[in-house]
Amino acid sequence: MYKLDENKIEIKDLDLFYGENQALKKVDMLIKKNKVTALIGPSGCGKSTFLRTLNRMNDLIENVKIEGKIEVDGEDIYQTEDVIDLRTKVGMVFQKPNLFPMSIYDNVAYGPRVHGIRDKKKLDKIVEESLKGAAIWDEVKDRLKSSALGLSGGQQQRICIARAIAMKPEVILMDEPTSALDPISTAKVENLIEDLKKDYTIVIVTHNMQQAARVSDETAFFLNGELIEYDDTNVMFNSPKDKRTQDYITGRFG
Repeated sequence: MYKLDENKIEIKDLDLFYGENQALKKVDMLIKKNKVTALIGPSGCGKSTFLRTLNRMNDLIENVKIEGKIEVDGEDIYQTEDVIDLRTKVGMVFQKPNLFPMSIYDNVAYGPRVHGIRDKKKLDKIVEESLKGAAIWDEVKDRLKSSALGLSGGQQQRICIARAIAMKPEVILMDEPTSALDPISTAKVENLIEDLKKDYTIVIVTHNMQQAARVSDETAFFLNGELIEYDDTNVMFNSPKDKRTQDYITGRFG
C-alpha cells in the first residue's frame, strides 16, 4: 500500500452513469504526486470519462450521476461548491489544441486575467514563465502579439499546456494530447511531460501503447468501465497480472 503522503488523488468506489448506462464501475485508485499516470484501454472503455471526473468536467453533461468519492489532497471534490477553484488546481489539456482566436500572449494571460491579475509586469512574468515551462518560449518570444492560430499544431498544443501552467495548477490532465500531432511534435510534447512532472502530477489518456510505456510511471488499464489493472508501468508492460491486460498491450484486441 502506498503511503498517503505520496498520493495526490484518491478515488474510492467511483460509479458514473449517463442516464441508465453505467460508464464507470467501482473504480478504486491512488494517483501519486509528481508522477505521470497513463490511462489506457480500447475506445469507449471509460478512460476519458474517468479523466473528466477528476476536475468535474462531466458536470457539464446532462443526466450524469456520480457516486463514490474523489479526494484531491484529502478533500472530496464532489462535496466542494467551488468548481472554478478545483479547475484552477486541476488543469486540463484536450485532444485538439483549443486556442482562443487571439494573440499568443493573450491566450496564456487569459486565465490569470480572469482571476483578477491586471498588472502588466505580473502578466509578462506569468506569460514568460509559462511559455518557458511549456518549452516553447524560444520559438514564440518574438511574436507574442501574433495570432496563436498561426502556429503549427504541435506549437498550438504546447501553448495550451502553457495556458494550463499559467493558472499554477497542481495536477494537469491530458486527454490524448498528441493524437492530432506529427511524430516530431509528439516527441516534443512527450519530452515536455517528462520535465513537467517535477512540478506537477500528470494524468494522461493515450491510445498509443508505446507512448504510455515511454512517458508514464504508472499505467491503469480500463475495460468496459472497469479498472482491470493498475501498476508500475514497467510491471504492466512486462509482466501484467491479468490476461486481458496482456491481450490488450500485445495488440490481440482494442
